[in-house]
Amino acid sequence: MARLIVNGTPRDIEVDPDTPLLWVIREQIGLTGTKYGCGVAACGACTVHIDGAATRSCVLPVSAVGPDQQITTIEGLSPDSSHPVQQAWLALDVPQCGYCQAGMIMAAAGLLMQNPNPTDEDINGEITNICRCGTYNRVRAAIKLAAKGGEATQRG
Repeated sequence: MARLIVNGTPRDIEVDPDTPLLWVIREQIGLTGTKYGCGVAACGACTVHIDGAATRSCVLPVSAVGPDQQITTIEGLSPDSSHPVQQAWLALDVPQCGYCQAGMIMAAAGLLMQNPNPTDEDINGEITNICRCGTYNRVRAAIKLAAKGGEATQRG
């Protein structure tokens, strides 16, 4: 049995200790915002925060997460989508197909927690998520907007 704290809620989960955290989040807990992409931690669709650090959950065994560590998924980042990164994503129409975007948002939020004013070089070095639609320029612009506090009006 694993004890996890997901989005602030303690959960006891019956699962093999080698099960990747991604599958526990999606299948046992039922939070499907965190996506499966590649299964080898290359694409970043599975990004969650563990104690505030962006972490690829598809290769992390649930046994590697301590019972007191805080796991935050896209659903827990901001229940009302008011997080500055989410607001910047909306303001700049970042998503196209949207599949990778939860992971991108989690990676961007993690970056801004560590570095509240990232340069292009910082963003390029830390945001290694793959977007098949190629929204990288909008991702970079949205991260910079979020870093400024989201001072833009939403397109509509």
